[in-house]
Amino acid sequence: MLKTVAAFDRIGEENAFAVLARANALAAQGRDIINLGIGQPDFRTPEHIVEAAIKALRDGHHGYTAANGIPPLRAAVAADLHKRYKVEVSPDNVMIMPGGKPTMFMTILMFGEPGAEIMYPDPGFPIYRSMIEFTGAKPIPIPIREENGFAFSADETLKLITPKTRLIIINSPANPTGGVTPKSEVDKLVAGLEKWPDVAIMSDEIYDQMTYDGEKHVCLLSYPEIRDRLILLNGWSKTYAMTGWRLGYAVFPGKLYDYARKLAVNLHSCVNASAQYAGLAALTGPQDAAIAMVAEFDKRRKVVVEGLSKLPGVSCIMPKGAFYAFPNVKNTGWKAKPLASSLLEDAGIAIIGGPDFGILGEGYIRVSYANSTENILKALDRMDDFLSKRKAA
Repeated sequence: MLKTVAAFDRIGEENAFAVLARANALAAQGRDIINLGIGQPDFRTPEHIVEAAIKALRDGHHGYTAANGIPPLRAAVAADLHKRYKVEVSPDNVMIMPGGKPTMFMTILMFGEPGAEIMYPDPGFPIYRSMIEFTGAKPIPIPIREENGFAFSADETLKLITPKTRLIIINSPANPTGGVTPKSEVDKLVAGLEKWPDVAIMSDEIYDQMTYDGEKHVCLLSYPEIRDRLILLNGWSKTYAMTGWRLGYAVFPGKLYDYARKLAVNLHSCVNASAQYAGLAALTGPQDAAIAMVAEFDKRRKVVVEGLSKLPGVSCIMPKGAFYAFPNVKNTGWKAKPLASSLLEDAGIAIIGGPDFGILGEGYIRVSYANSTENILKALDRMDDFLSKRKAA
């Protein structure tokens, strides 16, 4: 019998893809499935971005690039961060990645090992905990609570730090909750971290351009006192509807950058060349499509929260960012995952059960409003009918 490394028994996965596969299988059988599960925009990539990739291929950009990305794209990322957040970033600290997950993978590998502790948001993106456990480090959940508007509490977070803490992962705007942490809490967290100079921070800011109701995203690069231990994660997937292009970036400090570059050489060699030219066009070209997409998400956000709040036993606070609602379903009598499964199998609605995002996700479901208003309204009608007629399994 083959003997594999024990760490692979600890690695998890992202159940949203399993739900997507099941939803697609049901649709292939002729079922009418409304997908409010997967976290990707339902818009096309803007045309000028697509054309830039085509032009790159026609111009002969068919080969390897530098492992850390083409220089014009790294410079464009630095310029974009300066334009939007007034922060100085050297292109030499920018690493182009094949999506957002490689930054998580590399960062957690750098700090995770048996005996170490890594803090992460719960409920939060499931790959955080999966990779922490894979390294043998101890995962320490940072509670993300509905009563805080699904923002993290700086006081609660700081109390969880111990001499074994190597890395803190934060995410705002947040998946799966849509929560946005206010500047006052970020200020308090950064001030408290002065007592822990050896603790690194990874800030997942992939939804940074998707905020509503006047909320302003707080970029952690704006805090010079932590820049020497801050890893920024961002990319093109959500803002420019480019999930399938697999294009992201990170900003690494100091020697961590060369560690990441070496990991890239070992792992993926380099990012797809034509996709990088597409990313360059996205940052330097017109932003109209991206702005219009967020405006449409804002409209859908209000529709989905109003509709969810009318369902039997369901309440839902208004998300301030991303394109997710995280309704409370505790009063329906259902556990979250059986409810999500039954809604897919019996009502044709794909959503994700809260426990797929952590222990504290029980009692909640994630509803993505990255679908048309027409489909959202249809799904809400089906959910109302289901909850009115079906008792908890």
